Amino acid sequence: MSRQQPYTGIDRDNKVLPLIQFENKYFHIFGPEIGFKLPGLAISDTQKLDFSIIGKYDGSGYEADDAPILDGMSKRKSGFWAGARMEWNSDLVDVSAEWLADASGNSKGQRFNLSLERTWRFGGHMMLTPRVGANWQDKKYVDYYFGVRNNEARIDRPAYEGKSGVNAEVGVRGIYMFDKRHSVLLDVEVSSLAKGIKNSPLVDRSTENRVFLGYLYRFR
Repeated sequence: MSRQQPYTGIDRDNKVLPLIQFENKYFHIFGPEIGFKLPGLAISDTQKLDFSIIGKYDGSGYEADDAPILDGMSKRKSGFWAGARMEWNSDLVDVSAEWLADASGNSKGQRFNLSLERTWRFGGHMMLTPRVGANWQDKKYVDYYFGVRNNEARIDRPAYEGKSGVNAEVGVRGIYMFDKRHSVLLDVEVSSLAKGIKNSPLVDRSTENRVFLGYLYRFR
């Protein structure tokens, strides 16, 4: 996984890590997320609503030595988030709505995400899923990760109080299945940052991006 955060002068974060995916009729696990399934609703043969309670680890945050602009800043911790998700699946498009709150209490913030995606299949091996979305982050979240407290201010880094806003997101996921057990996955996402983030003295870019490349082995 490779991610470019918007902080001025910060290096691209590249990680290699194992992920486990498991799902049954009660819950699912994929990487840092676990979801507990609630009773769903079948609208028709081609449409259904699914509901779940979810928890996930979020890798946001930084340490003072991550970039020169962060020198002298207090550490901003990553957190565990919990909330609920609703998914509407149809032949035309899949829509998901997700609300999360910072259960770890670091930022004490909240987020709401709305996304639309559709999957196209090419032959028996290739799947392509483009998506668009909007991610709202409240004032507490933005202020914690992009704000500058009075005791952290300096000449080139004035005090700043973050404001809530919406990030616009676009991405695409491709999967190539060699057979029933072996496949590779490539996921690319770009986010256009909300004004409350772009105006932070810690930030020098208007977007952030993430690339995920994986190999999957299915045990059954």
